[in-house]
Amino acid sequence: MLRWTDHHLTSDALRPCVVTLGNFDGVHRGHRAVINAALEVGRRLGLPTVAVTFEPHPIAVLRPEQAPVLITPGRVRDELLAETGIDGLLVLEFTEDFARQSPEDFVREVFVRGLQARAVVVGMDTRFGYRNSGDVGVLQDLGERFGFEVYALDDVGDGERFSSTIVRRLLTDGDVSEAARILGRPHRVLGSVVHGNHRGRGLGYPTANLSADSLGYVPAEGVYAGWLTRVDLPEGAVDRTLPCAISVGTNPTFDTQDRRTVEAYCLDRDDLDLYDETVMVEFVAHIRPTLRFESIDDLLTAMAKDVEESRELLSPTTPA
Repeated sequence: MLRWTDHHLTSDALRPCVVTLGNFDGVHRGHRAVINAALEVGRRLGLPTVAVTFEPHPIAVLRPEQAPVLITPGRVRDELLAETGIDGLLVLEFTEDFARQSPEDFVREVFVRGLQARAVVVGMDTRFGYRNSGDVGVLQDLGERFGFEVYALDDVGDGERFSSTIVRRLLTDGDVSEAARILGRPHRVLGSVVHGNHRGRGLGYPTANLSADSLGYVPAEGVYAGWLTRVDLPEGAVDRTLPCAISVGTNPTFDTQDRRTVEAYCLDRDDLDLYDETVMVEFVAHIRPTLRFESIDDLLTAMAKDVEESRELLSPTTPA
């Protein structure tokens, strides 16, 4: 997938094309239904498929006090979009000046002049242009004027509506399994492994601690079963993807002021040196909330149960 940020510099290999438009936060099943429809139109017309998105999220510019924490910011979103099979991703810088464009100006400049769109595929709730004044009806009118077809998809999944807002709420509640159903995959967080306080290693459960600048919405505090993928290793490499027990929290048993962290213990592995590696942690199932234990022995008993439950939850599954 080719990624670029200036529609004036679109590769000739991607023009003309089929276009889809969205914020794509989470790249959930609703997003992918639209993208799959765009890919199908592209195959039928013999044209490449290009997704157009924005950075930063428009709400972060227009109403920063209401801006959501992104489920899949930046690189995570881009990698998920690449996995769909699209040919190109145009990431437009969203500014206040950009937001002042009329729907017609946006379509003419980006879709027509920049991409030479022959078809545009969107969801029925798509809005674009100044104050979101452009909708599917406006897009269809502009398509007739500028010579491209418009395909609009309604909700998918027997009328069920998939939305980033719903996923964000589920993750806030720690319901990662229901979030995974809507996402169509386990939720993921991407970050580099840094040195922590090494308590886990001292207790016999060495953990990979993700850096504070990790990418991805961090679920509610608690213990989860999931997968750790060492993304710097090639596909198929030994020990690239490993089952793990994941802790999200502040280690309350130790009465410290630790920051909220994501730590992953790879099951039955104390021989891994993951420091400075980039890893992807995927959350499959919630095991229990974060608890404060009265003694280290009680903590160790609970950790042993967490590991065993993680093993049972992950044994019949394979990583996404």
